[in-house]
Amino acid sequence: MKNTLFFLLILLSLGSCNQKKKIWAKSFIHQKAPELIVEEWLSEKPDLQGKFVLVDFWATWCAPCKKGIPELNSFQNEFKDDLVVIGITDESKEKVGRYVGPAIEYYSAIDTKKRVMGLLEVRGIPHCILIDPKGIVRWEGLPQLEGFELTSEVIQDLIKKYK
Repeated sequence: MKNTLFFLLILLSLGSCNQKKKIWAKSFIHQKAPELIVEEWLSEKPDLQGKFVLVDFWATWCAPCKKGIPELNSFQNEFKDDLVVIGITDESKEKVGRYVGPAIEYYSAIDTKKRVMGLLEVRGIPHCILIDPKGIVRWEGLPQLEGFELTSEVIQDLIKKYK
């Protein structure tokens, strides 16, 4: 019995070591990011020159999206010298205007035609991509995905590595 239990524990631990990151979009990791096209800026247009860009695809009805807004605000403040955070939604300006939830303190835009979302083949939100100053995607996925979270430490490491 002890041997069986021990064997099962080993199998379970081996399975968790091979956990693969699941994303709900086409992977662009270590590839050139598609051009950032928006229909209208709801904030001022950011200066992206020499900056890392964290793009968050979100919607007003999406609970995980709203849950992540305070953390995105924090990233914008913590890394303000190196990082620009942009939230893009495919909803109308009017719908976003009626949004009730955590305040968005980073740049915001709408793209009802889903041009960038279409190029990335985004099938689930929130979905983020972190682009380095040379335009290469260095991180992608669901920011709160257990085991693959987008954290300050992850951003700091990517900035150090690719600045």
